[in-house]
Amino acid sequence: MTKKVTIYDAQTQLLELINFTSKGNEVIIVEGEKLLARLIPASNHEQPRVAGLNKGEIWVSKDFDAPLPDDFWAGPE
Repeated sequence: MTKKVTIYDAQTQLLELINFTSKGNEVIIVEGEKLLARLIPASNHEQPRVAGLNKGEIWVSKDFDAPLPDDFWAGPE
């Protein structure tokens, strides 16, 4: 479930909103029509991370750190 609150309400009801998100819900903080932030439950990783699990599934080109051409920064003329 998603709940939308104003920034003022978020300041005054922080503990209640944290309790709400700890139950798997989401809170969106707004100021007028502008979205400011989103509170979501923290994920709890119970499985340990495994180094090298996806070995060989990605590659990096030899020139990945080569300087970019000037037209990249200046845009097309």
